[in-house]
Amino acid sequence: MHYCSSTDKDVDEALTDINVPGVETWGFQSDFSNIDNVDIFFEKVESSVGTVDFLINNASVFTHSKLTTLSVRELNNTLAINSIAPFRLSQHVAKQKREGSIINILDSRVKRYDMNYAAYQLSKNMLHNMTEMMAVEFAPDIRVNGIAPGIILPPDGKNESHIQKVIQRNLFNRSGKLSDITDTVLFLLSNTFITGEVLFIDGGQNLKGEPNE
Repeated sequence: MHYCSSTDKDVDEALTDINVPGVETWGFQSDFSNIDNVDIFFEKVESSVGTVDFLINNASVFTHSKLTTLSVRELNNTLAINSIAPFRLSQHVAKQKREGSIINILDSRVKRYDMNYAAYQLSKNMLHNMTEMMAVEFAPDIRVNGIAPGIILPPDGKNESHIQKVIQRNLFNRSGKLSDITDTVLFLLSNTFITGEVLFIDGGQNLKGEPNE
């Protein structure tokens, strides 16, 4: 498991939550805003765990920004974490020259434009395009797919009351569950005849063209 700035307590709790009998878990700290750290991170994982068969690119930053005021520095930082780091990690997995699976966590926003989160929008669009390109380039050894969640958890700084205000933006008028995402991850990892696909786990929100926020 990768983490950036979480406390030791939070990391221990997360590892405990995902631990199952007979399976070892590890936590590796790294700041993906520096691309050199990404390479070092993968080297640490390989030396501790061995070959990486499955990669789930979930690290992300989500901050408010508009094109009219977005700085190049903030754009670069967002792209580094949300797009370049997943790409670089995927390269490392592909270089192993063995069968495996990569899942990129996207966002249902990739089917529309959220002008209030411009840097985030651009970064997820980039990762969306790379998902299909990597599926072609890394075949037949590596399967590459994406998951595009909708309203699942409230953003940082907001609570469940925020969810209740926006659930009408999907077709079910309710939020999704974390298990909706994890079940999809397990499905994509186990099905060996799917690649280059993006599954929208958003209650049909992308069909309505409604923003998450």
